[in-house]
Amino acid sequence: MTVRLISSKGFSLAETVIALGVLTTGVLGAAAVLATGMQNLSSSPTDVVTIQKAAEAMEAVFSARQSGKLSWAQINNAAAGGVFLDGPQPLYRAGADGLVNTADDAAAGVETVTLPGTDQQLNTADDVVITLAGYTREILITDVPGENAQLRQIVVTIKYRNGPTIRTYSLTTYISSYS
Repeated sequence: MTVRLISSKGFSLAETVIALGVLTTGVLGAAAVLATGMQNLSSSPTDVVTIQKAAEAMEAVFSARQSGKLSWAQINNAAAGGVFLDGPQPLYRAGADGLVNTADDAAAGVETVTLPGTDQQLNTADDVVITLAGYTREILITDVPGENAQLRQIVVTIKYRNGPTIRTYSLTTYISSYS
């Protein structure tokens, strides 16, 4: 009598289930990375606008100090006797004083940004105008301790909504009383 051994040349059900589990985990992980990448890609123009608006606010403070438009005492928040409003403010255009986040800004209206359309050229019919109504900007000015009140820290923080998340960008620098 001859005994034949049967060889199995395939996968068992357990091996197949484990392989499908590993494959599913990999596909879901790749999908999450793709979704995050798409969200970051869609917010890229907004991020550039945010960085630019923070830099503009900072440059206006330095320019006002350099030109003598503001005294050293005025380069501060309103609670400390300065001209810059306390707390987050809507992104209004600069008022008559040429400075953002001051008392005369609301009359100037909400800031807008013009982005190039599909032709990637500015000042054409397909340009996209974005109103920055959902944005806030805070200019926080504090004295640096131990510097005899001759050095201040300026932090410009802009917050905006990107889909379901609130994004924040902060720009920090220092300004001295010496111009």
